[in-house]
Amino acid sequence: MIDNFLSYLSSIKARDPAPRSLWEIMLYPGVWALGLHRIAHWLYEADLFFLARAVNHFARSFTLIDIHPGAKIGRNLFIDHGFVVIGETSVIGNNVTIYQGATLGGTNPTNGEGGKRHPTIGDGVIISLGAAILGPVLVGEGARIGANAVVNKDVPAGATMVGIPAKPTLVEVKPETQDFIPYGTPCCDQFDPNSQKLELLQCQLVDMQKRIAALMVDRDNVRGALDSDDDAPPPLRRVRARKVT
Repeated sequence: MIDNFLSYLSSIKARDPAPRSLWEIMLYPGVWALGLHRIAHWLYEADLFFLARAVNHFARSFTLIDIHPGAKIGRNLFIDHGFVVIGETSVIGNNVTIYQGATLGGTNPTNGEGGKRHPTIGDGVIISLGAAILGPVLVGEGARIGANAVVNKDVPAGATMVGIPAKPTLVEVKPETQDFIPYGTPCCDQFDPNSQKLELLQCQLVDMQKRIAALMVDRDNVRGALDSDDDAPPPLRRVRARKVT
């Protein structure tokens, strides 16, 4: 058990350069929230719902992280900072990273039946700050959810999602993008959700400029052909004119 706990702390240190020792990581609110959730989930599975809620209430007050006792969480979950909400029927895989302000929310059933209404998160997923994943969607293994993105549909494995509603964006393949990336996406303006629309418009403008330039070249060629016909005999000019038109 001690080895597993030390392995868990080491997995956090590998994803966060701030702590100087494993002892420091033991003070992280995410570590305490996950530890208390293990107790609450054990009580929940034993149908001791009130006690499970009591532990959950204490954990939320102490860490500012709200994990429903019914949520199923795999190994090495790293919750960086607080203000995270994880709903009852959420399922989280191994080595998942969740940053502050993220929400794994559920849909409100119209038939009064609870059922599966929260997300399922695959192994190695990174959920950035302020992101919301809503409903019983599946987030594939290794996916990255950008800051403030709102996900309401399934996410393919390895995809990087940005925007509201979240859509996949291309990430340039570089050595530094193959390993763990803090906050889910490279820190540059290209992947800022607020600039996505501007970047698309800029790309469209460049494409239109290229098309206009090509049309102007065609127009000049046609004019040149017509001007050269002025020196030809009248019958030949009429034949060339028909060919040009």
